[in-house]
Amino acid sequence: MEVSVINYGATITSIKIPNSNGLKTDVVLGFDKLEDYIKSFDLPSAPYLGAVVGRYAGRINKASFILNGEKIQLTQNHNTHQIHGGESGFSQKVWTIKRIPSDENQSITLEYLSCHNEENFPGTLTVSVTYTLTDENELIVDFSAKSTEDTVVNLTQHSYFNLNGHLENINHQKVTINADQILETTEELIPTGKFIPLKNHDYDFSTAKDCPSIIDNTFVLNDSKAASLYGEKSKIKMTVVTNQPAVHVYVGGNCFGQIKGKENADYHTTSGICFETQNFPDAPNHSHFPNAILKKDECYTHQTIFKFENQLP
Repeated sequence: MEVSVINYGATITSIKIPNSNGLKTDVVLGFDKLEDYIKSFDLPSAPYLGAVVGRYAGRINKASFILNGEKIQLTQNHNTHQIHGGESGFSQKVWTIKRIPSDENQSITLEYLSCHNEENFPGTLTVSVTYTLTDENELIVDFSAKSTEDTVVNLTQHSYFNLNGHLENINHQKVTINADQILETTEELIPTGKFIPLKNHDYDFSTAKDCPSIIDNTFVLNDSKAASLYGEKSKIKMTVVTNQPAVHVYVGGNCFGQIKGKENADYHTTSGICFETQNFPDAPNHSHFPNAILKKDECYTHQTIFKFENQLP
């Protein structure tokens, strides 16, 4: 197994998994050139291919919230709302490489210093992500963050997966999601604060189903075993394990025919599926959602594991 990372956006550019025929399948979408990652943020809807998302992943209603009795007005980049950290979030920053892999250490750590009032978030935030590759074919993603002031934090990894290879489509790959509820949202996909039970719902993935062609929903996780994906063609299975309360599942991102993917790929709306493990979108505006406030000098931690296996017949 091989994982490649660049320091622009702490982005995962490839994950290559040995498959049943002895070759390696690249199971994430990406670009061949740095310039194309940069240009992708000028598209009508940026795909965030493989990037770390922050300071707050997901949508924040009206790009504002109350913190310590004060209204914080963030930058707006999704109509009147904010999504994925604002106009120039962590996905578009150059991170500093703090540790690189060696024969003894199969991990890389990248760090970013987000200044006070960047995108109008309070506090200078020091954030790091460590990607570790284990001998059990696991990619472990560890986030940590510390702020000089009380702030809000919600980080995620935004890789698009396709277990049959990034040139395929995901329609007939099998998805399971360990959740009994999703968040109810408005037409603009802002959480209302209510929950929708998944019994007899189209998005009940408690047993394996084909990947949906379009989905953009937050699943409330029952426990740490968040989700799985299986590619019948490659016989590769991926299991997602996390300490986060939710996984936002997204299918529908593409490059609008304007930017070629790696290996000259023409990415389309069913090229890949995202499993964005995270806190609830808009949690700062809902007191009954899991806490998204990071207190001054306290430590934010988030771990997600992507485990890959060959499921031979």
